[in-house]
Amino acid sequence: MSDKPTTIKEIAKLLNISVSTVSRALNDHSSIGLITKMRVKKLAAELNYEPNQRAIQFLQGKSHTIGVILPELSESFFSAAISGIEDIAYKRNYTVLLAQSHDDQDREKLLVEKMKTQRVDGLLISVSKTTSTYEHFEALKKLNIPIVFFDRIPPIKNIHFVASNLETGTYEAVNFLLKKGHRTIGMINGPSTLVASAERKNGYIKAMTSQRLKFDPSLIVGCDLSDQGTKEAMDTLLHHKRKPTAIVTFNDYVALFAIRHARSLQIKINEDLDFVSYANLPIINYMDYTPIASVEQFPYKQGKKAANILLDLINKPRNDSGTEQAYFNIVVESELVINQSK
Repeated sequence: MSDKPTTIKEIAKLLNISVSTVSRALNDHSSIGLITKMRVKKLAAELNYEPNQRAIQFLQGKSHTIGVILPELSESFFSAAISGIEDIAYKRNYTVLLAQSHDDQDREKLLVEKMKTQRVDGLLISVSKTTSTYEHFEALKKLNIPIVFFDRIPPIKNIHFVASNLETGTYEAVNFLLKKGHRTIGMINGPSTLVASAERKNGYIKAMTSQRLKFDPSLIVGCDLSDQGTKEAMDTLLHHKRKPTAIVTFNDYVALFAIRHARSLQIKINEDLDFVSYANLPIINYMDYTPIASVEQFPYKQGKKAANILLDLINKPRNDSGTEQAYFNIVVESELVINQSK
């Protein structure tokens, strides 16, 4: 027997019918009689016929594959997000092509180019913390490959995105600390390239000023989200003339780094210094000293919503009228989760 896959032409020749009749029979076309359909399908099964997916995709103009680029899959936040994306893709018969930027702009640009080469129908992306230029996304838009950003959103106009409302989440977090009696509250924020960093800062300012407290910008310190960057931010705050009694950290990982550094300096966690963080990841359940609260950002929900939007964009009829496109900007409300053990 030949190792070459069976073709529609071979089935047509053996049954002495046309290629178009075989094709219609395999696809249950109404113009083909039941007996002919049964003969074609029986022979196709005997010959282990498999449809040529590349040819089908070429005719449809679709690969039925979506690309996903994440900063770090090892972070449980992004693992939860990809679970939401894959669940929607599975339900809608799409395959997911996954890649990690490892928070590097150059790697992200290369991955976007590779996704284009792989002919993905659309792209979901959470941008790296170092991304500061965005022409690689414009290149996809010119090819009519839709992009939906989620969680980490670039500061550019006319984009589709799904993100958590971090401004209100930060307002709740800082207000929670104020109600506990804290008046000097520090913040370890993220890189200025991230929209989320600005949202955290805005929420902090609103919470402080709502209580008629003076906003001190020197109490907000940016970092690169690394262990070393967090230590440096902590040292800046701990040597501040107004030493904070509470610190809001960019995420649970930064909280872990900050708490570990504070303990090395003999600072009593949740006595001398309280922490509030973001994401409410499972990691906090395994920490000896945990943040007293964390802002839940619902990554699974973000992933599901982003995937549904992308697939709707892929499958909607092309707009050739020249009218301006409507952009999906979905904000998932965050929620402050109090650590009941503290």
